[in-house]
Amino acid sequence: MNKKELVSVVAQNAQITKDSAGQVVDATFRCIESALQDGDAVRIVGFGNFQVAFRKASTGRNPRTGEPIQIPASRVPKFKAGKALKQAVNS
Repeated sequence: MNKKELVSVVAQNAQITKDSAGQVVDATFRCIESALQDGDAVRIVGFGNFQVAFRKASTGRNPRTGEPIQIPASRVPKFKAGKALKQAVNS
């Protein structure tokens, strides 16, 4: 499912227009993104947790040349599915 399909399903389930559903979906994503940028976790009970993880700097290799390159430390978003979501997927 892509974003366009998600908006259509949200519009249908909430009985609102696709434009309104698109605004709601965009606002939801912006809120999650903003919280993660601030270093906060987003916990949605029954669905899962979005959080920021830290990756240490490391040495990698350029796949074309085999030359070693430095990969800088970074923050990456992570998602951990909640119990209810895991059960729904496995049922």
